Amino acid sequence: MLQKYTKTAVSLHWLIAFLILIAFPLGLYMSDLTLSPLKLKLYAYHKWIGISVLGLFFVRILWRLFHRPPQLPKTFHAWEKSLSHGVHMLIYLLLLAVPLTGWLHSSAAGVSVVYLNLIHLPNLVSKNKELSDLLKEIHETLNWTLLALVGLHVLGALKHQLRDKINILSRMTY
Repeated sequence: MLQKYTKTAVSLHWLIAFLILIAFPLGLYMSDLTLSPLKLKLYAYHKWIGISVLGLFFVRILWRLFHRPPQLPKTFHAWEKSLSHGVHMLIYLLLLAVPLTGWLHSSAAGVSVVYLNLIHLPNLVSKNKELSDLLKEIHETLNWTLLALVGLHVLGALKHQLRDKINILSRMTY
């Protein structure tokens, strides 16, 4: 029988995944809209989701520091274990970098982030059009990279579950 992640780790995993699944298509949709009250509202929602992911990232890191994840099955090849570890580390890095680059982009664009219309977050940099444009490109590229890595993560889990007949998905359920 495979070891499972803790209920807290499972909850954080699926909550962050859910938020990303909302934020990514929302970001694609809103970026093509002409300036309107709807576009501004969607940008606010997108930022709220991003800041939530950033906060949950730190909670997840703290949890992981004190709760070791279960070991991968012994039947995994060394390359599979290395790939899994590498993909997970890159996803963690992007869970930090994507929201931060979005926040930095907003700051450089001169548009403050007001979390949930309640908490005015500090601007991380001064208004700078060139920097804003660069950070927007970086934010978008990191998002596509995150999407690719999440896809690889899902494909790996499905490969082990369906082809290898290892009930790997049970580790990330309650």
